[in-house]
Amino acid sequence: MKRFPSYLFLIGVLYSLNAQVATTYAISFENAAHHEAFIEATFTDLKSDKVELRMSRTSPGRYALHEFIKNVYGLKVTDGKGKIIEVSRTDPYSWKVKGHDGTIYISYTLFANRGDGTYSQIDETHAHLNMPATFIYAKSLENKGIEVTFKTRKDLNWKVATQLKPMSGNTYYARDLQYFMDSPTEISNYSTRSFDVKGQTIHFVLHHNGTEVELDTYFEKVKKVVLQEETIFGELPTFDYGVYTFLACYIPNASGDGMEHRNSTILTSTRSLAEGGMDGNIGTVAHEFFHSWNVERIRPKGLEPFNFEEANMSGALWFAEGFTSYFDDLSLCRAGLMSPEDYINSLIGNFNYVWNSPGRQFFNPIEMSTQAPFVDAATSVDPVNRVNTFISYYSYGSMLGLALDLSLREKGLNLDDYMKLMWTNFGKLEKPYAVEDLHHTLNQYAGNDFGDYFFGHYIYKSDMPDMKRLLNNVGVSLTQDKSKVSFGAYVQNGLIVENTIMGSSAYLAGLENGDKIIQVGEVLIDDSADLDTLLNNYKPNDKVSIIFERLGVTKETLVTFQASHAYHLGLLKTNNVELTADKMANRKAWLQAD
Repeated sequence: MKRFPSYLFLIGVLYSLNAQVATTYAISFENAAHHEAFIEATFTDLKSDKVELRMSRTSPGRYALHEFIKNVYGLKVTDGKGKIIEVSRTDPYSWKVKGHDGTIYISYTLFANRGDGTYSQIDETHAHLNMPATFIYAKSLENKGIEVTFKTRKDLNWKVATQLKPMSGNTYYARDLQYFMDSPTEISNYSTRSFDVKGQTIHFVLHHNGTEVELDTYFEKVKKVVLQEETIFGELPTFDYGVYTFLACYIPNASGDGMEHRNSTILTSTRSLAEGGMDGNIGTVAHEFFHSWNVERIRPKGLEPFNFEEANMSGALWFAEGFTSYFDDLSLCRAGLMSPEDYINSLIGNFNYVWNSPGRQFFNPIEMSTQAPFVDAATSVDPVNRVNTFISYYSYGSMLGLALDLSLREKGLNLDDYMKLMWTNFGKLEKPYAVEDLHHTLNQYAGNDFGDYFFGHYIYKSDMPDMKRLLNNVGVSLTQDKSKVSFGAYVQNGLIVENTIMGSSAYLAGLENGDKIIQVGEVLIDDSADLDTLLNNYKPNDKVSIIFERLGVTKETLVTFQASHAYHLGLLKTNNVELTADKMANRKAWLQAD
C-alpha cells in the first residue's frame, strides 16, 4: 500500500471527520452577569426546503417535560448568504423555516440560571450547560455530526470540561444529536483530579470555593467508590475515548442534583466540602457512577433512543433507579465510607415509607415507574394525593433490591451476580431490555420457581416479602413498638400541611390538609407545642377530642388512636444469642468488601 505523507494523511482524516458535521455551534458569555449566553448555529447539508428547528422539551435522565424553549429570545434566521428567511410557528416548541439555500444560520440569546442536572446556569462563577436546555437543533440533521465551540471568559480563568470529543482549542465534536444532548459541560475555573483504572481514566472536575487539600481528601473517597462499584460488575464499562468525567459543582448558587450520562455525570450541591459535603455529597457520587452501568448501558427500552419531543416513560425505573439507589449506600458501606450501623440506620426511612405506604394498594412497582413524567421534577398547580397513591420508584426499587438480595442470599446467591448477568446479557452488548427480560434473567440466574415467585408477588403485584426473616438471616433485627400510637398527619405549629394518610388516626377522624389543630383533649396547641411529645401520652385505642379550625370554622372530632406501624432495624449485637456464627458470616458477606 502506498504511504501518504503524514500531513496529507492528517488532512484526509480531518476532511473525513468534518464531512460528517452538519451542525456547528458557537456560544459566548459576555453578559454572564445577567445570566445570558449568546449562541450562533449553522445548519448545512439541508435536503428539504422546509426545515424544522426545535428546542428540546426534556433532558436525558429526566422523564418529565421542561419546555426549555421558554428561555430563548432574540432569534434571527438567515440563509447562508445572510438573507433573512421566513419563519412560522405552528406549535410552542419549534420554528418552521423555508426558502433557504441549503444552509441556515441562526443566532439567539439564552437566559439560564439554574445549576443542576437538567437546566443551564450562566453567571460569573461558571457556565453550567445541559445541552437540551441550551441549543436549538435541526430535526432533519439529528443523525449527523455536531461541532461546538465554547468561547470562554479568559478574564474569569474559565476552562471547559465535557465528555465531548476534543478537536482543537475549545472546539468539541459529537457524532449525532443523541450524543450531543447527553453531554453536559462545565465551564469554570475548576480543579481536577484523575486516576487510572485498567487503562481508562477517571477524571474528577470540581467547581467549588474550597481548598485543594479538601479536594484531595474527597477524591480519595471518590476513588474508593469507583473501585468498589467496579467489583460488583467485575469491570468498568468501556468509556468513549477512555475517559469518564465527574462534573461537580459544590457552590452556593447551585441546586442539589445528580444526573447520569454516558461517560460523565453532573453532581451539584450547595454543601461545600468543609460544611457537610465531604460525607453528604459522596452518596450522589456513588449513585451516579453506578448508573454508568445500570441505566446508561443496562438500559430500559423505553428510554432508547431518548425522545426530545415527548415525555419519556419506562416501567423499569424501579430497577434502573431503585436498584441503583440500593447499591449506592451499600457500596459506601463496603468501601468503608459508612459504618454497618449507619448503613442499617439509613434503611429505616425508606423501609417505613415503602412498606407502610397506602400506595401499594393502587399501583405495583412497574406502574409507579410509569408515573415518572408526573413526578420527576415535573410541575403542576393542582393539588394531588400522591402521599396516599404514589411511592417513589427510587425508594420502592431500593427496598425491592434489598428484598431480592437477601432472598438470593438464602439460596447461596446474591444480587451482585444477578447484576453481572444483566451486564453480560444486555449492558456489554448495549441491548435495551424490557421488564420481561429482567424476569427471564432472574429465572436464568436463580431458577424459574424463584424468579416467577419474586416477580409474580413483588413486581407484577405489590406484596411484601417476609423481611423479618430475611433480615434476621444477616443478623439484623426488625421490630415494631405496638405500644406507640400513630397520628397519620404531618403537622407544623398545629397546622396539617399535607393530606392525611389513608386509614390513619387523623384520616379516620376526618382531619385533612389545611386544618389547624387548636386543642387535643385538655391541651391547647400553640406554635411552641410539640404534638409528637403530646401523642406519647396516649395508647392504641385511646379516644380523644380534637378541636380544629377549617376554612375559618371551628370544628370538633373524636380521634381513636391507631397503633404505630413504624419499623425499626438494628444490628444484632455479638452478645445476642440470636446472632449465630452463620448470621455473622452472612452479614459480613453482605456488608463488607471481599
